[in-house]
Amino acid sequence: MAIVAIGAALASLALPDGDSRTLAREADRLAALLESARAQSRAAGVPVRWRPTAGGFAWDGLPPGATPLPTGWLDARTRVLGNAALLLGPDPIIDAQALVLERGSHAGQPPQALRVATDGLRPFSAGPVTP
Repeated sequence: MAIVAIGAALASLALPDGDSRTLAREADRLAALLESARAQSRAAGVPVRWRPTAGGFAWDGLPPGATPLPTGWLDARTRVLGNAALLLGPDPIIDAQALVLERGSHAGQPPQALRVATDGLRPFSAGPVTP
């Protein structure tokens, strides 16, 4: 019985936290959406702006006839810290930009955060928040 208990404890430590997986999925999804909007901006030659909203996010300036992009989070506890908007083009090189995604806490757990950023040349990507 002790062996089973030790095995179960080790297995639970090896499994990634569900909250961190959810936040990572949200950050990766947002990075892909930002790159899609950036490509549409470049192709049409018009600036596209991303901005957070109370229940998700919005795209301003997508060209007429462009593929519509989602405007909501997969998880209702996801939010953006701050109110910064991102300008996604139409120039091939944009300013370095970043935002911080946070997944609200529950059951006494502290909130988790990830940074979604680009240096202006490379694609947007998700990573840890650095001080």
